[in-house]
Formats: sequence, C-alpha cells, structure tokens
Amino acid sequence: MDVSITFSFFLIFTGAAVFASLALATRQPLLIAYIALGAFIGPYGLSLVTDTKLLADIGHIGIIFLLFLLGLDMQPQALWSTLRKSTVVALASSVLFLAMGFVVAKLSGFSDLDALIVGTAMMFSSTIIGIKLLPTTVLHHRHIGELMIGMLLLQDLLAILVLVVLFSAAGEGDGMGSALALSMLGLPLLAGSALVIVRFVLLPLITRFDRFHEYIFLLALGWCLGMAEAAKALGLSEEIGAFIAGITIATSPISQYIAVNLKPLRDFFLILFFFSVGARFDLTMLQLVWLPAVVLATLVLTVKPAAYRWLLKGVSEKRTLAWDLGFRLGQASEFSLLIAYVATSAALISDKASLLIQATTIITLVASSYIVVFNYPTPIAISDRLRRD
Repeated sequence: MDVSITFSFFLIFTGAAVFASLALATRQPLLIAYIALGAFIGPYGLSLVTDTKLLADIGHIGIIFLLFLLGLDMQPQALWSTLRKSTVVALASSVLFLAMGFVVAKLSGFSDLDALIVGTAMMFSSTIIGIKLLPTTVLHHRHIGELMIGMLLLQDLLAILVLVVLFSAAGEGDGMGSALALSMLGLPLLAGSALVIVRFVLLPLITRFDRFHEYIFLLALGWCLGMAEAAKALGLSEEIGAFIAGITIATSPISQYIAVNLKPLRDFFLILFFFSVGARFDLTMLQLVWLPAVVLATLVLTVKPAAYRWLLKGVSEKRTLAWDLGFRLGQASEFSLLIAYVATSAALISDKASLLIQATTIITLVASSYIVVFNYPTPIAISDRLRRD
C-alpha cells in the first residue's frame, strides 16, 4: 500500500509517542521503542510504512546534526591532545574485532569474502549510542568525550575506506587508488578551509548579527550541511564534515546557543533513523542466522568493553574511565548496517551474511543501550541517580 510521506510521518511519530510512553512506563530505553516501532509497522511487520529508503536517508541527517552538535561542545586543543591515544586504541581494537567477526563467520560456514566483510562490519562502534548516551554538560565526563570522539572519528575514516573498497570491488568506483588518495588528502584540506572561512566570514557575520536569532539558526544550518556536502565531494563522509563544521566554531560565544536550538531538530531526525533500522530488518529470516548472530553479538558485547579497557589502561588511562568508555562503545555501529546494505546491493556478499551483520548490529545496539542506561550516567537514565544531561 502506497501512502504519502505526510501519512507516514503521522504513523511514525504517533506510534513513537505510544511506544515511548510504554517504554517509559516499563523503564526501558527510548531507542528500543523506536526500533521496535519500525519492526512493527514497517514492510516486514504490518506494512503500514514501506518507503524505508527515504526514511533512512532522512534519518541520516540526524547523525549529521549529532556530530555537528558534538563538535560545538569540543575544544580543538583538547581533541588534538587525545588524538595519539585515540589512534593507538582505535587501530589495535579494529584489528582485533575484525579477526573476531571473521572467525565466527567462518566457523558458521560462510565463505571467505562473506566472513571478511562480516568481520569488517564488527570493527566499528555506534556514534549514536556512544554520543547520545554521554552527558556532555558534566565536566567529569569531558575527557571521556574527547577520547570517544577521537576514536569514533578514526573509525569513521576507516569506514569510508571500507566503503570505497566495496564500491571499487563491485566495479562502481573506477580509479580506486585516486579515490583513496583524495579521501586522505581531503581531511586536512577540508579542516584548513573551514578554519579560514570561520575566521574571515562566519565569525564576523555572527558578531555583527548575533541579536537576530533566526539568522544565527539559518547560518548554523547552512554551515553544517554545507560542510557535510563538501566532505562528501572530497571522498569523506558527511559526518566528518559536520563534525569539522562544529568544532571550528566551538570557540565562538554563540556556539552554545546554536547547540541548544538544534537539539530538537536532531532528535526529530534520529527518531526516523532508528525507526528505519527496525523497519529494514526482516524478522522472518532471522531463523537462518540466529545462532551465529547470538554468538557474535555476545562476543561483541563482552570482548569490546574488555578490549577497550585493556587498551586504554595501556595508554595510561584510569581503570574506571577505561571500563566506562569500553561499555559505551561495546556494540556494532550504524556503519555496520551501511556496509551490509552496500555489500548486498553490490552482490559482494550473500543475503544470509548481510542478515547476520544486521541481526548482530541490532542485538548489540539494543543490549548495549540497556547496559549503559542502567549502569552509567546518561541523559535518558531511568534512575534519578544516573540521569545527567
């Protein structure tokens, strides 16, 4: 049944309000309610909303705004000081998680290529879970935020390289070497250009017209989305462009005003993103991969926190912080889902392998949300003792 986008939005947000009420009444994380709603009224449920690709594209904007707002809360000097530690931890952990996913997939009877892509998808942690559940306004957690975003950005770069390789292997990306070179050169070029524009264009405009709040709001939107598109044109991801857009104006006095006013817009798009995650998963096919999915998800949920804890201790971080950060990053990523979708559309992996990645990712997103919400300070904690904004 074809329905208008307006009616789809009505179903999604009315349903989200109902499911969120049930989640809060039963002390469940809200993210779970949005994923469950997608599975319930999506194409593999009641089929009330079927254009999940459009909704996924719209929901992707929520991730872009999330990274932009995070950049606004970060100071460039502090981020740079943690980059060395972040690089060591991110690269070492990525190798370990790739090997873990590869071994589980091979032992489950998948081909070498299927297993390699499954392992690659397990390398990344969720930016949304990690950042959305982190209390950004609590000073005690500032250092955790700096380490987390450093590792997530490096994982983002790795994910872009993986996607470039997938497109090239499918014959859709000619000149693989030049594409990789452009991606690597694009980051410093984008950051340098952003700093120049902010210093000589944006800050003078903000200083002159800061009393016009609507203008500041529009300027922030244009800057965020413009940098996202610039990053995409340079072979990077929109998320990287949005984060650079945020961090380059983080020192401006108006940055916190922008952050506060964009949060409702970010939440609007993130609801659509999590809805699309649930809607795109075919529950009827789960029986084909339930055993390897449960095994792999269990390993992700246990090995990732332990590995991050051990690696962070190795770079002189405190034990308490290492466990905290390890559990906050102890899941698969939205990039894992993207890799599954791209590899399937390019006919590089079997549908069964794609389903394994999707099932493992959703299980870990759900379980990790519970672990963090019930044990660590978050903005959406059920307990008043743990609720921090």
